[in-house]
Amino acid sequence: MLDLNALILAAAPVSELPIEAIPAAADAVAAAGSSLNYFQLMLHASLPVQFIVLLLIIGSVLSWVIIFRKNRIYSHAMRDADEFEGRFWSGVDLTQLYRSATDRNRVVSGLEAIFEGGFREYARLRQKKGLDSRTQLEGAQRAMRATFAREVDRLEENLELLANIGSTAPYVGLVGTVFGIMVTMHGLSTQETASIAAVAPGISEALFATAIGLFVAIPAVWAYNRFATKVERLSVRYESFAEEFSSILQRQSHVEE
Repeated sequence: MLDLNALILAAAPVSELPIEAIPAAADAVAAAGSSLNYFQLMLHASLPVQFIVLLLIIGSVLSWVIIFRKNRIYSHAMRDADEFEGRFWSGVDLTQLYRSATDRNRVVSGLEAIFEGGFREYARLRQKKGLDSRTQLEGAQRAMRATFAREVDRLEENLELLANIGSTAPYVGLVGTVFGIMVTMHGLSTQETASIAAVAPGISEALFATAIGLFVAIPAVWAYNRFATKVERLSVRYESFAEEFSSILQRQSHVEE
């Protein structure tokens, strides 16, 4: 019985598959993946998803504008602080340093603004009669604190917007995902049979909205954390300089704390 089965199998004609047919399925899958057009995907997306993606693109543009602008501002602030501290601790006369700050045809900022505000108030109070040295020093300290607050506010400008974009963009993208899935499910309810071809476009636009939200949020959050650290370092540097300058004015006025 076994020999008869072996003879039947040996006599049956066997045809080999062509070699070109082996990678045919893999090539078809690769071609389908490479033909994904994100622009066409958004053109055919539902209106809620298109609106949400437009909001995310606007938020991304705003965040990158803030990132480039703030990076330039902080670089200038660090460089100006280094330059002014070099001149301040070089032993130059304070009156001469004050004149150099006020004679220039520009707006001073940072450490130079704190020095200029404090020394101006100190010199103004010294010209008044009947004011003791302690009152003059306290007036200079108040002027420096006010200038310090303005400088920190200037450094922190638009950081709140950057933080809001970074924190809300993933949720906005998630809203787009929800709308995309809702539209897909509603479309399937009108069809008798459901298939992957019918579900794929809606799922694709939904996932694309999520990806755009993450693309907007990640750089914004990273930049906010980096800039917040720089603002903290600059504010500590400004505050330390104000205290050191107060000590110098105190010694000049022969006032003991």
